[in-house]
Amino acid sequence: MSFRIAVDAMGGDHAPEAVVRGAIDALSDSDEIELILVGDEPRIHDLLSSSNGGGSVNGWAERVRVLHASETIGMGESPVEALRRKKDSSLLRVAQLGADREADAVLSAGNTGAYAAACQLKMRPLSCISRPGIAVTIPTLYGPFVLCDVGANIYAKPHHLYEYAVMASLYAEQLLSIESPRVALLSIGEESLKGTELVRQAHALLKADDRIRFVGNLEGRELFNDFCDVAVCDGFVGNIILKLAEGLSEGLFRMFESEINSLGEKVASDFAALFKSVRSRHDYSEYGGAPLLGVDGTCIICHGCSNELAIKNAVLTAHRFRRLGFNEAIVNRFECD
Repeated sequence: MSFRIAVDAMGGDHAPEAVVRGAIDALSDSDEIELILVGDEPRIHDLLSSSNGGGSVNGWAERVRVLHASETIGMGESPVEALRRKKDSSLLRVAQLGADREADAVLSAGNTGAYAAACQLKMRPLSCISRPGIAVTIPTLYGPFVLCDVGANIYAKPHHLYEYAVMASLYAEQLLSIESPRVALLSIGEESLKGTELVRQAHALLKADDRIRFVGNLEGRELFNDFCDVAVCDGFVGNIILKLAEGLSEGLFRMFESEINSLGEKVASDFAALFKSVRSRHDYSEYGGAPLLGVDGTCIICHGCSNELAIKNAVLTAHRFRRLGFNEAIVNRFECD
């Protein structure tokens, strides 16, 4: 059975090179995957031609199709304005392929706001979901947890946070194999009356649903202390948390690396393997992309600085996400029409 994944070849800081090569690398992990690479056709073909003679060596040439798009939406552009002006952008064309069911999944490392908006506009949310949310898997010492939403909806309402909790719980169960995931609501205190009106109302909704393993409010300092498997918040808070965690993690690893190197060549050599192992477990590229939960299709959002490994893993995540029938689980849980 073939599985078609449309990839925005022009999206991301290292596009199209890292995107094309990473996507091609994923083909060796599954015979089912077929790629539709969307973007600057001449540049994409040049990259394909330089990869093992255009794929003839590994036999993947017949599993790759290139679709030309004349425009690219930059990272710094306003999502709404860019989507309105650039009708032939690679990002928008990818979303349209998903909407038309010409692709079983879509993927981009481009402008997150524009891509999330394009997927919601073209593919539409599931009938029972009011606002889709981006779910990111974050590694910790105790194992990964899911943070939702991290940027799709910065003006959330209480029922949006409730929907995120349900969808992210299903995601933790099916994709991360976490049985009966614990769900927490990010707030400024553990007491139920703490936080904004949004948080207090969402707290009541989550507490009222006994199908959710709700463990209460979560303060930021407890986020990495095995308090929950799913953390729920609005997209504004989630995006700040995500980028703070990424920056802090990178800063700490650089500091440790500098300190170890200053101790001398022998000590640095002894610690090299351990340091590499720890860093790889906290590397975003190992998790690939994040799904936009609640959209009628499979939409994977990648980090803007995604390298080849991150794109490869994102393609494989898209494949697994769709094969598990995750949207069907959401429909059944909410009893959608």
